[in-house]
Amino acid sequence: MVQIKINGQEIIAEEGISVLKAANIAGFTIPSLCYNEELGHFTSCMLCLVKDNANGRLFPSCSVKATEGMSITTEDEEIREARQTGLELLLSEHVGDCQGPCQVACPAHMDIPGMNRLIASGKFEEALRLVKQDIALPSVLGRICPAPCEGACHRRTVDSSVSICLLKRFVGDENDIHPFEPHPLNGKRVAIIGAGPAGLSAAYYLQIKGYQVILYDRENKPGGLLRTNIDPELLPASILDREINSILSTGILFKGETEINKSLFQQIVNQYDAVVIATGAIVDELRSWGFQTNPKGIEAKHNSYETSLKGVFAIGNTLRFSRMAVRSVGQGKEVAWSVQQYLAGEEPTGEPKLFNSRFGRLFQKEISDYLKESANSLRDNSIDIISNGYTREEAILEANRCLHCDCRDMDNCKLRDLSGKYDANQRRYAGNVRKVMTKHFANSIVFEPLKCIKCGICVRMTSKYQEKFGFSYIGRGFDVQIGVPFNESVESGLAETAELVAKACPTGALSVKN
Repeated sequence: MVQIKINGQEIIAEEGISVLKAANIAGFTIPSLCYNEELGHFTSCMLCLVKDNANGRLFPSCSVKATEGMSITTEDEEIREARQTGLELLLSEHVGDCQGPCQVACPAHMDIPGMNRLIASGKFEEALRLVKQDIALPSVLGRICPAPCEGACHRRTVDSSVSICLLKRFVGDENDIHPFEPHPLNGKRVAIIGAGPAGLSAAYYLQIKGYQVILYDRENKPGGLLRTNIDPELLPASILDREINSILSTGILFKGETEINKSLFQQIVNQYDAVVIATGAIVDELRSWGFQTNPKGIEAKHNSYETSLKGVFAIGNTLRFSRMAVRSVGQGKEVAWSVQQYLAGEEPTGEPKLFNSRFGRLFQKEISDYLKESANSLRDNSIDIISNGYTREEAILEANRCLHCDCRDMDNCKLRDLSGKYDANQRRYAGNVRKVMTKHFANSIVFEPLKCIKCGICVRMTSKYQEKFGFSYIGRGFDVQIGVPFNESVESGLAETAELVAKACPTGALSVKN
């Protein structure tokens, strides 16, 4: 055994183990991409750098053994800068979208590719659960949303975009279930003033998390402009009522026919743990309540929606007028994060923003690879479909037109997680010419070579498990690539270990298809 010091803390470590492993055992987290416990160190990514306090030098902790009297620092400004640079160099050759462009363009950031995959598999209830994680009114928005997501859809490069809004409408119409069981009430009470799309959305996401929401509105029915400014032929009252009732059934208390003035607002602020203003376009009465305002509306912080009044947040058209209900619904979801953070005694920052790799438009020569897992059919724009929505069979067919531009491993990608943590800039060292994306499908996995960081885990793992061909380094120097030797297929290279290797990959280069 040896005695070493990590971040000033004395620990006893087993002689011969790496500094990385000794730190992990002691409860210190050191990031790495190329290290795999089963395979040992390889010293490739250089993200596990730590500092030797004796001489101030940085060294890779995965490959240096812990020795008696060693004193190291696992995180300081110099180390963070070195890790950031290492990540930016890796990202300079990384080509791939984390989120699909449709999800990026959606004001509510709904997981559209995920919805499409579930519909295509006939998993309609699961699709509703996924959609309602971000959109509280899918049947409503599926009828009235101007569909900015469809404008960003890569399928437009081939023929026409996937009919995302109609698929969202189908998911909402098809299912008559409550996808989430509300958490038990936690004793905190939140007032929401305004029962339009923004207020309904905020109320829904707070109530299911265990906050008792009291929803105020001057009208006798909730819905706001959805009820008064939308053609009933486009949005039937029965559809609107069904989705609103589903939201209210989570336990939200609705107080209609309540006109809020300055005096009553002050009582509400004093009475509740937090308040959300979602009244629609700002009027003179609102300006008298003590907020900082501008010509467009109430002043609020961009990410958290905090106003100048402590514990009071503002969303929707109170900030600035917009005809896009999906934007208001998205802000309702986001403000729920801020309110929860505020009530937990934290600094409100809103919904967590994750690192998102993006590569732009598809090249013509990339289309064939993206079409490999997509239906070769045209979008149905018939009047019957637009008026009545999809049948189950039609929805499955349309969902299968999705090109699946998102990364299958974006929720389990170490490269993405660390790039966000260290605020890496993907463009800093990127060249002017982007390489061409390719996709290879074999044995239930997807291989996308341009997402590979050449960590060597797949090479070492296929060797350990004695694949006949396996993966190997091909080429030399800056041109080296990971692939299957002798021009064999990916299917041949991963004949026995496909899912095992895919799950060990630290990026989305190798991912399980379904």
